Amino acid sequence: MSSPFSSTNNLNLIIQTLCSLFLTLLFSFINIPSLFLHALHTYIHPDDVTPTNPNSSGIKAAIRRPSDTSLKPRKKSTDKFEFDENKAQIFRLKLNHNHLVSRLYYDHFRGVFNFTIVACCSLLLHNFLPKSIDSTGVLHNGTLIPILLGFLGLCRVLIVITKVSFERSASKLLDKQLSVLIGFLFTIIAFLIVLEVFPNWVFDFRFDLLDGYGKFCTAVFMGFLAGLLYVPATKFARAYWLGTDQIRCNLSMIYCGLFGRMLLYLSYLLTVFTSLLWINPFADLFINKNIKMKNARHADRLTGNVGMSRSDFEVFRLCCLLATGVLNMLSVRANLQMFLNEAVLSWYQRLHASKVPDLDYSRAKVFLHNHYICLAGIQFLSPPALVLFFLGLSRINDNVLDHFPALCNLIPCSALIKEMGLVMGWWVVLVLGVLVSVNLALYRQGILYVS
Repeated sequence: MSSPFSSTNNLNLIIQTLCSLFLTLLFSFINIPSLFLHALHTYIHPDDVTPTNPNSSGIKAAIRRPSDTSLKPRKKSTDKFEFDENKAQIFRLKLNHNHLVSRLYYDHFRGVFNFTIVACCSLLLHNFLPKSIDSTGVLHNGTLIPILLGFLGLCRVLIVITKVSFERSASKLLDKQLSVLIGFLFTIIAFLIVLEVFPNWVFDFRFDLLDGYGKFCTAVFMGFLAGLLYVPATKFARAYWLGTDQIRCNLSMIYCGLFGRMLLYLSYLLTVFTSLLWINPFADLFINKNIKMKNARHADRLTGNVGMSRSDFEVFRLCCLLATGVLNMLSVRANLQMFLNEAVLSWYQRLHASKVPDLDYSRAKVFLHNHYICLAGIQFLSPPALVLFFLGLSRINDNVLDHFPALCNLIPCSALIKEMGLVMGWWVVLVLGVLVSVNLALYRQGILYVS
């Protein structure tokens, strides 16, 4: 039996450490989140277009909080009111680093963004490094670093998304109440899945390794995740609704662009498709159960005429889960642009709603969407980050945590690393796909609308 400090273990540990340190130092000198969001179009209302003070410098275009003094009660008058069209102007500018650092929750967005990339690179690198089968110990194949980074990244994302969920002015009170309701409903569904109330042919998961306490904690955690994902799912739905021009407004100001529109289409369709791959009635369409070979050693390498072998299908749906996380990560920029364009649509609707438009609401909406852009970025980034973390942890087969008996007496480590990681990754995709689809259906029926 080789020692924990054999050549393969040392090499893997050194490579993992150097890669993590290099990326951390690189991100400390290069602001990757600012580069990722650079040149997004944001919009501002001018403070004053026709100032009465002759000493004023003219147009003051600044993102400001609408003051209470500007909200004056209207006086009824029989005189005809002439609306000054100059005060209906809206300006567009491109975001840069100086703009972004002044936004609320920018430090949280930057920290989650950078740590997600570092941890995901470490988890991905672990799958390509050579592994020693005979080695044992805590430093087995250098696995300690990707597991540590994966769990820290997972905890960091959950803490940040929970924190922004309690932001008072970031979402409506109704959305917070619906989040609690959604969490409660999905907790009940999770209990039905974990306790295997549904027949075994419905979901392709096994929870035999979990005891009663483990099943209870798993179901509660799944409901907690569903509650956290409600508000991000509503933002995903609005971004998709505007980015793909489902309202048929044909406004060039809110046009997403061909690349961004294709990302929105692909990310949504792949999310729904991947969520169905662990549901057996749908998965059976891709598996050829008629593959029968006398030599069982080569049975997994063959595919049928109308399907694929079970082992090929397992790899296929893992690749789909990975592609879903990556595509949703790449769609963060397009989703944020649609989040900003939502304020422009509100301004346009208010401007043409009547002959004497009241632009105070749109002015406040433009301000809030500029002010909370990094908070929205966290909400768009968190679901794909959770998928990638859960998937990466589920692919670690070294059972490093088995060397901590005190911890493994409380929770089954092998189930936590492998099966539960895969279950949670699929659960995030499923909840996101269901909630976005329900919101899009409500938009299509006219029950919900973007304003």
